[in-house]
Amino acid sequence: MSDLTAEYELDYFYENGFTRSECASCGVHFWSRDEERETCGEPPCEQYDFIGDPGFDESYTLEEMREAYLSFFEEHGHERIEPYPVAANRWRDDVLLTQASIYDFQPLVTSGKTPPPANPLTISQPCIRMQDIDNVGKTGRHTMAFEMMAHHAFNAKEEVGDEYAYEGEVYWKSETVAYCDELFESMGANLDEITYIEDPWVGGGNAGPAIEVIYKGAELATLVFMKYEQDPDGEYELKDGNTYSEMDTYIVDTGYGLERWTWMSQGTPTVYEAIYPESIDFLKDNAGIDLTEDEQELVQRAATLAGGMDIDEAEDMETARGDIAAELGVERARLEALMEPLETIYAIADHARTLAYMFGDGIVPSNVGTGYLARMVLRRMKRLTDTVGVDAPLDELVDMQADRLGYENRDTVRDIVRTEVEKYRETLDRGSRQVQRLAEEYAESGEPIPLDRVIELYDSHGIQPDMVEEIAEETGADVEIPDDFYSQVADRHGGETAEEEPATEETERVADLPDTDKLFYEDPERASFEAVVLDVLDREEGYDVVLDQTMFYPEGGGQPADTGTLATDDTTVEVDDVQEESGVVLHRTDEDPGKGEFVRGHVDMTRRKRLMAHHTATHIIGHATRTVLGEHIRQAGAQKGTDSSRLDVAHYDRISREEIKRIERVANDYVRDNISVTDEWIHRNDAQDEHGFDLFQGGIPPGEEIRLVHVDDDVQACAGTHVARTGDIGLIKVLATERVQDGVERIQFAAGDAAVEATQATEDALYEAADTLDVEPSAVPETAERFFTEWKQRGKRIDELKEQLAEVRAAGGGDAETVEVGDTEAVVRRIDGDIDELRTTANALVADGKVAVLGSGQDNATFVVGVPDGVPVNAGRLVSELAGRVGGGGGGPPDFAQGGGPDVEALDDALDAVPELLEQQLDA
Repeated sequence: MSDLTAEYELDYFYENGFTRSECASCGVHFWSRDEERETCGEPPCEQYDFIGDPGFDESYTLEEMREAYLSFFEEHGHERIEPYPVAANRWRDDVLLTQASIYDFQPLVTSGKTPPPANPLTISQPCIRMQDIDNVGKTGRHTMAFEMMAHHAFNAKEEVGDEYAYEGEVYWKSETVAYCDELFESMGANLDEITYIEDPWVGGGNAGPAIEVIYKGAELATLVFMKYEQDPDGEYELKDGNTYSEMDTYIVDTGYGLERWTWMSQGTPTVYEAIYPESIDFLKDNAGIDLTEDEQELVQRAATLAGGMDIDEAEDMETARGDIAAELGVERARLEALMEPLETIYAIADHARTLAYMFGDGIVPSNVGTGYLARMVLRRMKRLTDTVGVDAPLDELVDMQADRLGYENRDTVRDIVRTEVEKYRETLDRGSRQVQRLAEEYAESGEPIPLDRVIELYDSHGIQPDMVEEIAEETGADVEIPDDFYSQVADRHGGETAEEEPATEETERVADLPDTDKLFYEDPERASFEAVVLDVLDREEGYDVVLDQTMFYPEGGGQPADTGTLATDDTTVEVDDVQEESGVVLHRTDEDPGKGEFVRGHVDMTRRKRLMAHHTATHIIGHATRTVLGEHIRQAGAQKGTDSSRLDVAHYDRISREEIKRIERVANDYVRDNISVTDEWIHRNDAQDEHGFDLFQGGIPPGEEIRLVHVDDDVQACAGTHVARTGDIGLIKVLATERVQDGVERIQFAAGDAAVEATQATEDALYEAADTLDVEPSAVPETAERFFTEWKQRGKRIDELKEQLAEVRAAGGGDAETVEVGDTEAVVRRIDGDIDELRTTANALVADGKVAVLGSGQDNATFVVGVPDGVPVNAGRLVSELAGRVGGGGGGPPDFAQGGGPDVEALDDALDAVPELLEQQLDA
């Protein structure tokens, strides 16, 4: 690994009497004003030294500490900006949740493509780190949801001039450490006790020297100096094993944990009492946790050592607990019995705050992405409340946090939680039976239940790992659940950064061409244009023609490409697809029009106008859905077409027929009002400031300037083609809804002529049904319901008659053969009926204490075997033997099985062999 020692030799350190030392316990290097200091100050090298003895002059609440921090940096020339949502996939497509303040500015600002909203800036950014979920409650300091107070400065090397969206240096390392020191001093901290640990940072393809700031045993800040980017030919090899080279830009990326600073100011046993004391008191009272003075004293002593409970550092939780108990001079079991209920209470409060952030920012529970992570937290919280005996409804606990965080959609948040808890109950009922079967399977094999199977049960049924442990223990199966189980689950669903496809000769050739001038934005209803062919790329199927300008819309944003023709004086070629690559529009044609030729293009305007109507209708349907169902509604996908379109939205419940009718009415009100549809090109930061991140319903557009499409109050970033006024659509008709996955509803609709055609098709089907039933169209529903009821009654009567027939057959007579099987009889008989008749007759015989061996020659040769309890005959083995004799297969459990094959002629011979086969089983 490259030596970055020189990166930490800051003027500020030398000018202020700092000494660089090596920790005698863990070996890291750190800087401190105390030249006698031997350890770095971070657990487990040292314990928390502020419990009961706060490290600052005054006690602060969360709100007071946040304001003190932001005001400090405002006074030092930083502009305060508003925090972003916790759902980072609202403005970027490579991650799911916001885990640090720098996420707000990646990748566009950090790469220098877009200027920051201010420079320098300060922010207090809500974050969620799912990888900390297993540490929450145990270490006293970890929270899954937290606010990262930060200040950032975006710098560029002077020699690159104005190549990037920001120029020159704002400030760098020494100034950053100076700000940190001054902030501590303003709080009344003892600067001699602060240590600055050298700890290079890598992440997301970038890296740089970094400093962890430790005070009284707690890490209160991290100062990252981002200056490297991953490069296979880079000269710096860092701790992740990759090589890096210096960037033209370099960025100050700091993080100060609001919750830990608040904790430091109060000196409570854990961070949880400091940041949500009301919730902790409520939960303890609800769970009946009431500590004696001696127990409270022991808890406070244990709290100073809780840093050793870090899952990422400790050998295992049991050993870590034992070490703390030994240092305190108590039995591990006593300490565990005292601490575990408290740790569970802390985790419940933290989970409630995490869910308030998630649902407050519009995340909807589902089986994928952020929705999966929200569901995981909620289900774990439910299990924790059940474990510790908290009987308060989960929606009430989450609402307490949503209220404190100031969310205005609290009714929706509570409704989401209630709906999700009910789904979880239903899932548990189904899943627990699967756990039982799995445990029995591995108990019989003697193998431990694999962790992958436990995670699979959690993913598909929400089965908590401790439930698997309980059932496994009852059935005699072994299973080992790691301490970081939930972190591992979260990692599997944390989102992956897509790898860039390697450049080819064709892509490099396209990249060298100038961007195509897109005429369709100027006049989307213009059909014809003239252009020059800049290049023609030979493809396996046809040609990709590049023009200097075009009216053809390339596929994108869920809108299909235009089609049409390109004509020269000598030939006309068909354009059947259009794509865009790096700003260059590629027209797929059936023939080569010739490079350098002058062409006349013509767009199929019938198709274009239908697509325009459907695209604008998609925006209107989305807005109408939010109006009817709530502001949490966000687009999860869309596809426009000429005959119909679909819009997928994130929603926690099924959309009812009444809701669809209301959505349709709201949408068509927009059409009737004939609202002007306008567009504008605007700077990304200005657009986000004015409209927020709901702009990006249809995806995250690249570039500094983005196009906004306005339909009254609805504003979206969109590159598609639209009608001039909503009245041009004519009509919007919702055709159907379906749940495409849990938490995502699909609305299929038609617009314009397609809506009229779809309505007429529905009417045609209604009139055909009326003709068939010989009634008026208005009477079809009533008549169909009456016919369906009569059909069900007749089916029920047929089943009753089949049962009566089965009882008569079971009573004997006919061509049945009776075979003695130990102390009972076996009835062997051919009944040429369907499989239901065979099963019913077999059940009747078994109920009478007889073995049933029945065959049918209807369609194929079919066998059903039923065996009463206590009879030494294996139905599955017998059916397998019989089915083999008719060219097929089958089997099943020992008491009831079925099977068959295609050779009906061999059926009677197979039945004749039954006595012999039964005798073989008895002898065995």
